[in-house]
Amino acid sequence: MLRRIRKWAGLSISPPSPPPEDRPRTPAAHEPVDVTDAGFDALVLQADKPAVVDFWAEWCQPCTIAAAYMGFLCEEFGDDLLVAALDVDENPEIPARYQVMGLPTLIFFRDGAEAERYTGLLEYDELRRKVEQLLAAQPAP
Repeated sequence: MLRRIRKWAGLSISPPSPPPEDRPRTPAAHEPVDVTDAGFDALVLQADKPAVVDFWAEWCQPCTIAAAYMGFLCEEFGDDLLVAALDVDENPEIPARYQVMGLPTLIFFRDGAEAERYTGLLEYDELRRKVEQLLAAQPAP
């Protein structure tokens, strides 16, 4: 019956074919990296540059604004800063380790250690200043 309805409506009966693999792909712009409990230490603590991790949850309304700010940070500081996001509902171990009690929480890391944290929604200008301070505190290569 479903096949008849699809045919009558002019919908394809067979699934569409996937796009050709030889199509050139545009590299993604700087975006926050999704991090998990399993990959946190390797990705964040062993990073060769400072990092900011956005602890968030899908149900958290202010987290959506914070997520947009993380995207702005990527565009502005992506070469010098690791910007990561961790879903606390899907990954409970790392938030427990760092005693994340409210959302959104941003934790700034330098050389594998927590340098600063902020819980709640931080205005972008203030967030930008904090990132600039974090980067300025880095020793020159």
